[in-house]
Amino acid sequence: MSQNDELIATIAQKHGVSGDAVTTALAALKRGNGTMAQFSHADFGGMAQWSRGGMSMVGDMFNSGMKARLDGVMSDLATAIQDGKIEQTPSDARSSGGEDSSQQPHRGGHDWPEEFGSPSSSGSQNDMRYAFFPEKQRLIIEDGGKRTVYDTGTHRISGVSQQQSSGRDLSFTSQHGTVRLADLETVS
Repeated sequence: MSQNDELIATIAQKHGVSGDAVTTALAALKRGNGTMAQFSHADFGGMAQWSRGGMSMVGDMFNSGMKARLDGVMSDLATAIQDGKIEQTPSDARSSGGEDSSQQPHRGGHDWPEEFGSPSSSGSQNDMRYAFFPEKQRLIIEDGGKRTVYDTGTHRISGVSQQQSSGRDLSFTSQHGTVRLADLETVS
């Protein structure tokens, strides 16, 4: 049994979910650079989202016990990633069982403009993805292949939410609270 398998089993038992749920959550969290995840698993009521700093949603939105289990699992996994207790494996770039492939992030990972460096947070949903570069105070949104760069000013982006409607109403979490994408200036 690998170090990851032992950790997954411990976290699953601690929070009363299956090992497969923790494995699926871990794969999504790795794609979210250890700070956010979006995935689908029955143990969390279907679609689940989590980001460090307090945002979490489960498929059964009024089930506070399920939400608490998600928070516990994700917090433990994020801490383990941060502390280097999670072994990196070649399969990290591949999808884990139980995921909805329409929710998987773009697999490029390193195809953001090099002049911005590495993003501190990034993620995707459907055909839209984003990355935040705190050193450059920039947020890049790619929607349907079109990239837009935003000046984030003093905001340090740590999470994202998207209204599930016909429009693209994005908002982000920062140390100053919620920031709507429409409130940020675009950079040419």
